[in-house]
Amino acid sequence: MPRSKQRTPEMRERVLQAAVQMLASDGIAGFTTRRLAHQASTSAPAVYELFGDKAGVVREVFFEGFRALGRRLRAVEPSGDCGSDLVRVIRAFRVFVRENPVLAELMFSRPFADFDPGPAERIAGDEVRELIVAAVRRCIEAGVLAGDPTDIAHVLLALAQGLARQETAGWLGSSQASMDRRWDLALAAVLHGLRPPS
Repeated sequence: MPRSKQRTPEMRERVLQAAVQMLASDGIAGFTTRRLAHQASTSAPAVYELFGDKAGVVREVFFEGFRALGRRLRAVEPSGDCGSDLVRVIRAFRVFVRENPVLAELMFSRPFADFDPGPAERIAGDEVRELIVAAVRRCIEAGVLAGDPTDIAHVLLALAQGLARQETAGWLGSSQASMDRRWDLALAAVLHGLRPPS
């Protein structure tokens, strides 16, 4: 009697979580399918059957990163102060990148040569960006900011990505206070410049 295959949804989730943890602990250079299979207590053929190839694993980790970031941004409860809410959303992005630097690199820098994001991957990024657009739109409707919400969201996301990359690389300052000060300075300067004309 042939042995039943163990390629279950539970195994798929186990391999995916092992991949996320491996990237966090070993970095991109140490990420191989064989090591991933060992980490997930399965075989390389099982990983290939579940995900196709290494690029398929990376693709799923990419999606998992955006799902986790989306959960983090959605956890920011709107208050009566839309400007403060927008800053809290950007700070939630900062904390996510600080806690998941390798995952963020995969999501925003494309470090794997054999992974070329397609339309589905761009949609995953767009869904997270829409959460920032929504926070910006509330500020525009309240008269706190002026401009196109999508344009402003792109600017804020680019600013946050740049600052987060500097921070995780150790280039934004040598103390928490100096890093916090530079984040606050950048956000305050950009948001001040986006205020409606008096």
